[in-house]
Amino acid sequence: MNFDPSKLKKVELHVHLDTCLSYHYVKKIDPQLTRTAFNRQFIAPKRCADLGDFLSKIAPQIDLLQTRQAIALAVDDLFAQLAADNVIYAEVRFAPLLHTRMGLSGEAVVETVLAAMYDAAQTYGVAAGLILCTLRHFDAAASLQTAGLVVNYLGRGVVALDLAADEARYPLANHVAAFRAVREAGGNVIAHAGEAKGADSIRETLDRLQVSRIGHGVRSIEDAALIERLIATGVLLEICPSCNLVCNLFDSIDSHPIDRLKRMGVRLNVNTDARTVADTTLNKEYRLLHDAFGWQDEDFNRSNRQALEASFLDGDTKMKLMNQLKAGPM
Repeated sequence: MNFDPSKLKKVELHVHLDTCLSYHYVKKIDPQLTRTAFNRQFIAPKRCADLGDFLSKIAPQIDLLQTRQAIALAVDDLFAQLAADNVIYAEVRFAPLLHTRMGLSGEAVVETVLAAMYDAAQTYGVAAGLILCTLRHFDAAASLQTAGLVVNYLGRGVVALDLAADEARYPLANHVAAFRAVREAGGNVIAHAGEAKGADSIRETLDRLQVSRIGHGVRSIEDAALIERLIATGVLLEICPSCNLVCNLFDSIDSHPIDRLKRMGVRLNVNTDARTVADTTLNKEYRLLHDAFGWQDEDFNRSNRQALEASFLDGDTKMKLMNQLKAGPM
C-alpha cells in the first residue's frame, strides 16, 4: 500500500514562527532575492557544527520581523505551510522580546501575532494556540517580563511559557522564577531540553521548571531511569527529527532514537521545529520516518492523538479535533 503523508491529518506542537519564513515571503520584502541567495542566508547546511551554529541561521529572519505588518504576514505565511501539511491544530511559538528593536512593545508584538493567528485560522481552517518563549541567554528580568506576557494573555490565545535557545551554554537559574510565576497564575509551562545537552538536562528541567512537555528530549534515550520517569508521568516529547540531524545530534536518521522511544512507550509527537532553517515540512518528516522505520498511518495517528492529549486546548475543542483525527485521512 502506498504511503501518502499528505492525506494524514496532523497536529504540530513545536514550530517557531521566526524560523519558518518561506522564500515567497522573503522575496516580497526583497524582490531582488534569488533562490540561491535565500538558501545561503536562511537555510542551514545539512550538518551544522552544533545547535549554536544552527541558531545563527535564525538571525536574518528575526531581523525582518520587527514591524506589525512583517509579523502579521509571517503568521499568514506559516499557516499556509501548516495547511499544506494538512495540520488541523498547531501550537506556534516565538520569543516576543526579540521583535521590539524598532519600537514595538512586547504587548504590541503579542497582540499582532494573536490577531493574525485568528485571521489565519479562519482563512486556512487550522486551529492554533500561541506559546511565548523566554530564551536561555535572557537575564531573570527578561524572563519574568516574558512570563508576565503569558499571564496577561492567558485565555486570549496564549497557552504556555516555553524556554528555548542554547541549553549547552546557559543554565536554568535565570528562568526558575518566571516559570513559577506562570504556574502560580494557572498557566502551562514547557521547555526545550535534551537537545544540546544530555539526559541530566531533561531531569533538571523536569525538577526545577515542572513542565508537562519537553521540546526535543531525544537524549533521554541515554538514561533508562529517565525513560521510566517519562513513561510513568506521561510527559510528552515534542520530537523534531530533521532539526536533530541538521544540529548534528545523530549521524543519520537510522541512529535517531524516535522509533526506540515510541516502542518503549514514551509519549511523543512529530514536528518540524524550524521549517526554513532545516528545509523541511511535516509531510517530509512523516516520509522520513516511514522510509527509515516503516511507520504507517496508525503510528502517526497515535502520535497525533498523544499530541492532542498533551495540547493546551480546552476540552470541547480537544474532543472535536480528536474526532477529526479518528475520522481518518481526508
